[in-house]
Amino acid sequence: MAAAANLGDAGVTLPEGSTLLALFGHFLLLSLLSIGGAITVAPDMHRWMVVEQQLLSDPQFTSSIAIAQAAPGPNVLFVALLGYQAAGLLGAAATLLGIMLPSVTLALLVTRWGHTRQDWRSVRAFKVGMAPITLALIAATGWLLAAPPSEWRSLLATAVAALLVWRTRLHLLWMIAAGALLGLLGWI
Repeated sequence: MAAAANLGDAGVTLPEGSTLLALFGHFLLLSLLSIGGAITVAPDMHRWMVVEQQLLSDPQFTSSIAIAQAAPGPNVLFVALLGYQAAGLLGAAATLLGIMLPSVTLALLVTRWGHTRQDWRSVRAFKVGMAPITLALIAATGWLLAAPPSEWRSLLATAVAALLVWRTRLHLLWMIAAGALLGLLGWI
């Protein structure tokens, strides 16, 4: 495990600055390789944190990912949990900042660039061209998550929910509650 600095009577142990800098730097580099999300570079996180740096044990690494994946929220939460396991709150901040900084910066720069050039024909064409792609990806995700065609009740519930979303202002939580009730009753 990494060396730490003790704050005397406060009983607080802080990770060594070089550990935090190493966590930040490594996760910053991994962010540039994480096409498809942070989970795609989990094997390298394991190699570096468990095998090379020995900041975590194998069970700690696996448990951190399992707990974060089971928790509600963004998929990237496991990165903060790994950092926390390795170096406390400052470790969580270092790993999360390292993995998020490049993508957030890129998104901000592209958004600002596009906004200042919103009248350009190429920018308008890009936005218009991305709309059907985005809708198709959302539809494909919905198709994958939908019940098999043989389960007509689930398909009917999906169609009714889609129609309600499209035609009414009914809050989505009411539809989720109705779906849960239908499932509880065994109708779906």
